[in-house]
Amino acid sequence: MLLIKGGTVVTSERRFRADVLCDDGGKIAAVQADMEAPTGSTIVDADGLLVMPGGIDPHTHMEMPFMGTTASDDFYTGTAAGLAGGTTSIIDFVIPEHGQSLHDAWKTWRSKAEKASADYGFHVAVTHWDDQVHQDMETLVRDCGVNSFKHFMAYKNALMVDDETFLNSMRRAGELGALCTVHAENGDAVSFLQETLLKAGNTGPAAHPLSRPPSVEGEAAQRAITLATVSNTPLYIVHVSTREATEAIANARLRGLQVYGEVLPQHLVFDESVYQSSDWLKASRYVMSPPFREKSHQQALWGGLSSGQLHTTATDHCCFCRSQKEMGLTNFTRIPNGVPGIEDRMSILWHHGVVGGKITPEQFVALTSTNTARIFNIHSRKGMIVEGADADIVLWDPSASRTISAATHHQNVDYNIYEGMTVTGVAKKTISQSRILWDDGTLRAERGQGRYVERAPFKKKTSDSLTEAVS
Repeated sequence: MLLIKGGTVVTSERRFRADVLCDDGGKIAAVQADMEAPTGSTIVDADGLLVMPGGIDPHTHMEMPFMGTTASDDFYTGTAAGLAGGTTSIIDFVIPEHGQSLHDAWKTWRSKAEKASADYGFHVAVTHWDDQVHQDMETLVRDCGVNSFKHFMAYKNALMVDDETFLNSMRRAGELGALCTVHAENGDAVSFLQETLLKAGNTGPAAHPLSRPPSVEGEAAQRAITLATVSNTPLYIVHVSTREATEAIANARLRGLQVYGEVLPQHLVFDESVYQSSDWLKASRYVMSPPFREKSHQQALWGGLSSGQLHTTATDHCCFCRSQKEMGLTNFTRIPNGVPGIEDRMSILWHHGVVGGKITPEQFVALTSTNTARIFNIHSRKGMIVEGADADIVLWDPSASRTISAATHHQNVDYNIYEGMTVTGVAKKTISQSRILWDDGTLRAERGQGRYVERAPFKKKTSDSLTEAVS
């Protein structure tokens, strides 16, 4: 057994002094003040530390084949890096190959993820529509522990779905008790702008944000919300980066619609000036979609997070090394889209959010863990410090600082977008399944230690209580 003694427990609702006892089966056995250590247990001194639920990153892409290459972090290295930053669970994405059945793709991703060092689940992407997709969605929900499906409104001629496919998928998800997630950018508009910029001789990273202006995200977010109302299906919009999309989500929720929004910490920190560097390689590191925006959009994102109109933080962790980014040296549309971040998400949000006075520690817990657990229906296991929950815990030092660098990070990529940034708020110990896997600088991640977390479908009428829970 493991007894965490003398810390301050922080949940999404409150802070209180208590000890936390973790049993040998990977569960929290008790949460109470001044517990006596059971015979033979290991005592962890948490004096001066915050005891919080382990982070859940609901948006990662480990070893994802994309744009002619494959993301450099696999399920072992990526989840290990997450543990070093306080993240104990991820929800990754199954992306079927062209013509591949959704169920077969899920089996392929399950096989790849067997090496994970932390717990994981999957969203499954719907990239076309036919009778096989219709049947596979039922199989995935009924037999495979999947309760969310992903849709790309961007990446024309690759992953992008048309509105009819999206509507069919949403209707089917609604029948099965599943949630729909969406990458909201108008792919036709992006394709048009990319072609226009290239014809004008704009080939470098500076053209990337010009090809994906805020308006194309705002339009797609509003269209996705409109389509979701047709099928009466809950909708989760990933990587919200603009004022337009934030306002569309807030307005939908004011009308009583079940719409949720996710924010990436990098969109809270960086703006479009990162693409203006005269160093091509440096600028290319920041190429991801949606791109970084003009600074004023950050105010809307912080406002959405602090007011509860935006609900989770994720990373969209998708690493490509310098040599991979160079694939687009003469054409910005060929730069693999993606940045690292799973190791730094929680420190970035604490430093710029809690230390910066924008959110409270309780909101931090909600945004990094609890809301994700609620929205994706794993709240009985994750996102809580209560008896019976998984013993996935981070001991957080709210006043310690560290300087982020590729020289010291654990992500399998040869740069860090936060290079040189000093942040206050550090994961001192990360506990997964009652085991200390990150111990103040020592990483003890084990290949294959992670478990697949099945997520049950939502029952009818429960989504209203879900809305209340994350509002």
